[in-house]
Amino acid sequence: MAELQTAVVEPTTRPEQDEKQSQSRPKRQPRYNVILWDDPDHSYDYVIMMLKELFGHPRQRGHQMAEEVDTTGRVICLTTTMEHAELKRDQIHAYGSDEGITRCKGSMSASIEPVPE
Repeated sequence: MAELQTAVVEPTTRPEQDEKQSQSRPKRQPRYNVILWDDPDHSYDYVIMMLKELFGHPRQRGHQMAEEVDTTGRVICLTTTMEHAELKRDQIHAYGSDEGITRCKGSMSASIEPVPE
């Protein structure tokens, strides 16, 4: 006669291992908002084109954001990691002047700020 064998299944981790694994998981990087600030020397078309080229926002979303920056004085363009936010802020500063407005002397202003937790 064949002998019956019983398999004992043990959990792959113990509770104390689960705790250690959760502690060793990488923390999520803090998030930062890229803020575009309003000024009277840039047109809606400029803002819409810049948001499309730098952030990939479609024209309709760019128009909504242009209206928001015009009415409230600021708009959040993107929420991301600090390094990416710094890059996008610098790209806004380097974008150049609005050729459609003769008094325009340069790019729009932007800043980054931490997202409250």
